[in-house]
Amino acid sequence: MKALIFAAGLGERMRPLTDHTPKPLLRVAGMPLIEWHLQRLAALGIRDVVINTSWLAAQFPEQLGDGSRWNLRLHYLYEGPVPLETGGGMHNALPLLGDAPFLAINGDIWSDFDFSALPKQPSGNAHLVMVDNPEHHPRGDFILAADGQLQDDGQAPRLTFAGIGVYRPQLLQNWQAIIGDAAGSDELPPRFKLAPLLRAAMTSGAVSGQHHRGRWTDVGTPERLQQLDAQLRATGR
Repeated sequence: MKALIFAAGLGERMRPLTDHTPKPLLRVAGMPLIEWHLQRLAALGIRDVVINTSWLAAQFPEQLGDGSRWNLRLHYLYEGPVPLETGGGMHNALPLLGDAPFLAINGDIWSDFDFSALPKQPSGNAHLVMVDNPEHHPRGDFILAADGQLQDDGQAPRLTFAGIGVYRPQLLQNWQAIIGDAAGSDELPPRFKLAPLLRAAMTSGAVSGQHHRGRWTDVGTPERLQQLDAQLRATGR
């Protein structure tokens, strides 16, 4: 299995910390956020990791090198000055990811989730890790049904997508029919969000999920970064 780390965001909510540092390279407990992911991917046995970049892209190879220190092969994919969003970024990375299911992670989260708990062959086109809704996102994203399927509609409590998942390339087939004429979809390479594709797949029961009840942080503000740093230093991990 190969992996994709979304690292192309502009980090606008993290200013001024991201004026000179891409958000995934901000440090918590003395280590860049993205390095926590790289360590766990290497421990899982993954060898090829695609990292999409945009803002201050040159800093990623400068700090991470070729990945050999983790026994990884890092493939940097520059998207240009304007990121391609999650769907466009994943679509752009498919030639490097191949035809098999792959793991994708947001570069600006931290979690103690065990990647080995993910299915290598999801039953549908995607398998997402869900977490309890944080204070800054109380409405959640999707409903995790008792049978393990994710739904977008219903009255049951919603959970928040953790930014960790396993995907089949088939999820992006016919993306144009789903996205339509949304802004950026007619560019080369196209720019579009992944969420509409996931919602469309949910209608046919093609997206499964699991509930992670451990630690998880969406590092979206300087305050949350500071809180995470203090927690990790206090616990020694």
